[in-house]
Amino acid sequence: MMTKGSDLLVAALENEGVSRIYGIPGEENLDVVEAIRGSSIELVLTRHEQAAAFMAATYGRLTGKPGVCITTLGPGALNLTTGAAYALLGAMPMIMITGQKGILSSRQARFQIVDVVAAMKPLTKLARQIVSPRMIPTLVREAFRVAQEERPGPVHLELPEDIAAEKCEGVALILPHPVELPLAAAEALDRAAQLIMAAERPLLMLGAAASRPRSTSDLSRFVLRTGIPYFTTQMGKGTVAGGTELYIGTAALSERDYVHEAIDRADLIVSIGHDTIEKPPFIMGPQGPQVVHVGYQPANVEQIYFPQTEVIGDIGPSLRLLADRVEGRIPRAGALLPLRESILSRIGARATENRFTPQRLVHDIRQVIPPDGIVALDNGMYKIWFARNYRTRVANTLLLDNALATMGAGLPSAMAAAMLYPERRVMAVCGDGGFMMNSQEMETAVRLKLNLVILVLEDGAYGMIRWKQAVDRFPDFGMTFNNPDFVKYAESYGARGTRVDAIDEFIPTLERAFTAGGVHLIAVPIDYSENTRVLVEELRERLPPGQVSS
Repeated sequence: MMTKGSDLLVAALENEGVSRIYGIPGEENLDVVEAIRGSSIELVLTRHEQAAAFMAATYGRLTGKPGVCITTLGPGALNLTTGAAYALLGAMPMIMITGQKGILSSRQARFQIVDVVAAMKPLTKLARQIVSPRMIPTLVREAFRVAQEERPGPVHLELPEDIAAEKCEGVALILPHPVELPLAAAEALDRAAQLIMAAERPLLMLGAAASRPRSTSDLSRFVLRTGIPYFTTQMGKGTVAGGTELYIGTAALSERDYVHEAIDRADLIVSIGHDTIEKPPFIMGPQGPQVVHVGYQPANVEQIYFPQTEVIGDIGPSLRLLADRVEGRIPRAGALLPLRESILSRIGARATENRFTPQRLVHDIRQVIPPDGIVALDNGMYKIWFARNYRTRVANTLLLDNALATMGAGLPSAMAAAMLYPERRVMAVCGDGGFMMNSQEMETAVRLKLNLVILVLEDGAYGMIRWKQAVDRFPDFGMTFNNPDFVKYAESYGARGTRVDAIDEFIPTLERAFTAGGVHLIAVPIDYSENTRVLVEELRERLPPGQVSS
């Protein structure tokens, strides 16, 4: 039986369990679009290709399976590059499919032709042009394998329109098979166990790779079995279920924050799933603690991160084996626990002040979001406050990007979460700068009938850069702008818009929005004077003169 390349591609995607594809097709994808129309796959049409990539990457982050996005050639394909970097640095499995003019003959010379495969190579784990329909099942299977294996990330496949339209016969699909990751070597486990049992002041750190869906339950059990207090990196939040009473904070800054009182006193840090792509949660130095690196892959040795021993393998099962060696045999497991109450109380200080401070907004949002509810952050000053102050109880319920840290991802990532989990409360938190970078996706959210609350924090500026400008004692210049009327803006898309002018109305407004369902935009002012009071003045005495940590 003769089969077109486009039909083979879509059949191969179905074979991988793909249920939806995000993107904006072009004329070079029309055969593929027709194949999707007759398939079980949903085409989620977005208003910008960058948003499609953010959505596909977030699908990968939340499920562990590659999300898929599609664009045309040239300009459409190049609009994926930020999303590709987002997935590469953030270790999110994703497949990008782009079109191209015919390669067997050329009727349009160089019109719109860019070497997209070459452009994508440094931004992906693998980038390939498909030159024969017979190769499609093999290349798709390989793409999904590469995207999903540790360390996960994006893969790019370019399908020229003539290859998509070409017919061939007798090409079988390749069935996926389960892949079990290797376990850590017994010698490495023994070495780590000896260090842990001998430690005077042990501390656990949970990093980005600890939040992979496959490992979180084993991680919680490891913490409970050892009784060692833990802190998290920004992207490691939520990896241990709440209620352990062993959480000691999140490293939102690199040094000298309150959580660093425990970090600086530790003589051993067991670093679980740390990925040095994150902004450093602590700085290693010659006088610092010993570090045991537990990860899927060996540590990237950096000037500020050079662990003394490593436990490499599937994190969850490897931690089970490590707990078997140390459970009940760590006499000083809780040595740093007395610091917990003081650290958490100072981080949570002034969280109920009658102002639109970051602490109050984080506090109130936590009140209306259930344990499995998802908050997706864009990038701005508020991200530091959420990292420090927002307590998570379930893995991947605070979606922040501490890797590429790009603006514009908050709304699309929240939309992907709302599509995946329609029964859970989902909120996007965006600054007015980041929101306007992909605000056109409001139309997509309304068209898809999503249940989604979008919180827009208004300060009329690129607030984080403006804060840095002030901290470094530059004049206040070039960072302010005007905004649309966000209530009318939301209503123009068919969403509901509300402006909250009194802080006491914030929680009731959020509750009404979640109860009503649909897409709601809630605009609030934000008082960023706390940035200077807490993150500069309070911490300045904890720093060498003239230095502010970030």
